[in-house]
Amino acid sequence: MKRFFIELSYFGKNYHGWQIQPNALTVQEVLDEALAKLLKHPVQSMGQGRTDTGVHATQFFAHFDTPVELPTEFFKALQGNLPIDISVQRIFEVHADAHTRFSALSRSYEYHISTHRNPFQNDLAWFIPYPLNLEKIQLGLDMLVGDQDFSSFCKSNVVVNNYRCCLTEARIEVLSQKLVFHFSANRFLRNMVRAMVGTLVELGREKISPEQFQQIIFAHDRTQAGASAPAHGLFLTQVTYPSWVNPQIFSHEID
Repeated sequence: MKRFFIELSYFGKNYHGWQIQPNALTVQEVLDEALAKLLKHPVQSMGQGRTDTGVHATQFFAHFDTPVELPTEFFKALQGNLPIDISVQRIFEVHADAHTRFSALSRSYEYHISTHRNPFQNDLAWFIPYPLNLEKIQLGLDMLVGDQDFSSFCKSNVVVNNYRCCLTEARIEVLSQKLVFHFSANRFLRNMVRAMVGTLVELGREKISPEQFQQIIFAHDRTQAGASAPAHGLFLTQVTYPSWVNPQIFSHEID
């Protein structure tokens, strides 16, 4: 039995997130069906996490196990069996103990806000026509950095071992007609980025003060934070792994 990592990117509009669920089309379902068709046996891939309905990924990793040798030109064949909104970037054999979820060191997300009406950004950014106080937003971002309890920004009724995450990056980038939030952490809770962005926008619109924003963090209560930002502005952009996951002996990529 060999284990392979697949690096994917996908446009999330047509999918109910990554993870398989009943009566809803997901990225995992489409990928597993394509893999099973080519490998001639059932496949249950494992993703590095989950993305919600409508969320995009420019870098997402999944792994799968197979007892068979990968067919010639497997990469091209897999691409050809996937819809145009899912793209395979790489397939490579990894250490047998490597796990896309549990071996990951960090994850990074971007959230895109359009500051000008643009029909070509409707599925890729949240359009906000109001002025935002970026200095106050940055104050809020600074409060988020560090190892702390983020339960105020976690979807309600989600069962996890703990709500602590170590946020190593939280900043805003100002581009022409667009704002981009950047977040990196060892882990993220469900709906966490969208909840943080929604609350930061309230801070930027001066509906709440920086002091109130800090109180929201310390409250450990999702009802105290703002509404979640829309899913279509969110992108998973990077997942990092330790070097042992893909040692030199297994470093070849599959053509």
